[in-house]
Amino acid sequence: MNVQNQPQAMTAAMRRNLLLLTLCQAIAQSGNVIMLSITALSVIGFFPYREMATLPATLQHFGVMLGVFPASALMMRMGRGFGFRVGSLFGMAGAAFGGWGLYSADFLMMCLGGLVLGYSIANLNLYRFAAVELVPFSYRARAIAWVTAGGVLAASIGPLVVRTTFDSMAPIYLGCYLAMIGIHAVVFMLMGFVDFPPVQRQARAEGPVRPMLTIARQPRYAASVIAGTAAWAAMMFLMSSSPLAIVGCGLPPTEPPFVIFLHATSMYVPSFFTGHLIGRFGTERIMALGCAILLACVVVAVSGMTVWHFRLALMLNGIGWNFLFVGATALITTCYRPSERGKAQAFNDFMIFGTTACASFLAGVLQERIGWTALNLLSVVLVGLACGAVAWLALQRQREAAVV
Repeated sequence: MNVQNQPQAMTAAMRRNLLLLTLCQAIAQSGNVIMLSITALSVIGFFPYREMATLPATLQHFGVMLGVFPASALMMRMGRGFGFRVGSLFGMAGAAFGGWGLYSADFLMMCLGGLVLGYSIANLNLYRFAAVELVPFSYRARAIAWVTAGGVLAASIGPLVVRTTFDSMAPIYLGCYLAMIGIHAVVFMLMGFVDFPPVQRQARAEGPVRPMLTIARQPRYAASVIAGTAAWAAMMFLMSSSPLAIVGCGLPPTEPPFVIFLHATSMYVPSFFTGHLIGRFGTERIMALGCAILLACVVVAVSGMTVWHFRLALMLNGIGWNFLFVGATALITTCYRPSERGKAQAFNDFMIFGTTACASFLAGVLQERIGWTALNLLSVVLVGLACGAVAWLALQRQREAAVV
């Protein structure tokens, strides 16, 4: 048996590092919650083309797509801690650009802010892979779930910041951008207290480095990437358009932040037990449950457009995303060697956020052109892709068991 599969205990130092990384996840993710809650509403305050309101958020996802490979390469050379602090600097700069764009009514500057923030979010999404390196192999799924659970705090911090700062300065929502600068500054400082494995230790390979095509052609890797990508796209498709749909229905402007709060909470609260569920019932079953919950979200969303239809639909959307995403991430970490982690993780996130960038942009356009109900029905295609990927994973598992 490989030594990495031998059961090992978590030490106090491991728990401390994981807790600090989870705290960084919570604080940094709250900045992302703020960005997604206010950007479209900020834009429509001065920009006449409402269908373009989600473009800054879309460019954030595009920035993630462009940033994952440089971020991973920097960490492979300089270490996780250094790379994550560089990401925080980009977060401060992106929030500053976004705030200045709002203050000067400059739509292009707001788009630049979203693009720069993308590099910061690319680093944020690597936290879950860094968590795996802080704990024994047998705790892999739990570590991913722990760090993902940091979003529970983010779901509370982000909307709270929006509610307390959105009208504190003129123009409206400017205070939120200034708060985002402070959020990334706090993460920058906290990262200095996390003891990541030295670069020299991370660089020791177990075998030769395989080409990316070889890694990607593994059925488990390919299916995991497809499932994770579909989960993110289905989630972003509805979350990005929901503030516009809610306000368009005549509901109060304070409702979108609350709906995003419920959605973000539902995305991350399940992480407290997702790792245990995966260990007990298996990855494929939990991911299949996630697909079913995403379909239930669509049923609720097309059933009506009251406050509670929006709230319940976005909550179900978050839970379904969690089960699919945590399961897919746990599977990805079993498909590469230590020396391959940089490009294998980066390619996974490149595919995810390339797709979510398109989903985010189309969400605003389609919301204005075809409406909320039709938008939800289109998301069924994405959920169908995830269902197909999970079925493929289960089939591969059966074939492996038959061979043994």
